[in-house]
Amino acid sequence: MVEPPPRDTPDRTPGRPPASGVGTATRTGRQATGSGYSTWTEEGFSGWAWFAGGLMVLVGLFQVMAGITALASADYYTIPTRDLVVDASYSTWGWVHLVLGLVMVVTGGGLALGNAAARVVGVALAGLSALVNLLFLTASPFAGALIIALDVFVIYAITVHGNESRQSR
Repeated sequence: MVEPPPRDTPDRTPGRPPASGVGTATRTGRQATGSGYSTWTEEGFSGWAWFAGGLMVLVGLFQVMAGITALASADYYTIPTRDLVVDASYSTWGWVHLVLGLVMVVTGGGLALGNAAARVVGVALAGLSALVNLLFLTASPFAGALIIALDVFVIYAITVHGNESRQSR
């Protein structure tokens, strides 16, 4: 025995078009206009804002770890402080990294929530972070290069895609 094919609506007769609105699914949310993408966005959500904020929090945590390392054990680093670009003690460098990292974590939260002031502060902090790690590169080459690369991604995400959170509202 062969079963008949399923129908959208039980009272629809074959050959007649369906009634308007019956059997059609509608999407919630609204489509982002002018972005060139065919994605549907939720109200007040921007993936790039969350990406930039999360990446800035990650860079801030790396800075905090570098600061704690410099403060806790100066003998972790194999080169003397006089060989650094800026001749300062490791405890000074530790405090610079620690304070910069904590401010970056807070700014990353503001970026994720779409705060416009956090965008300006975020670009400035990412640039300052890259500069600090460039000056500290001889003491910690791998971590410094990693943080500089992440700072470049943060600046890109904020400057190129930063105002998408405002457009989605």
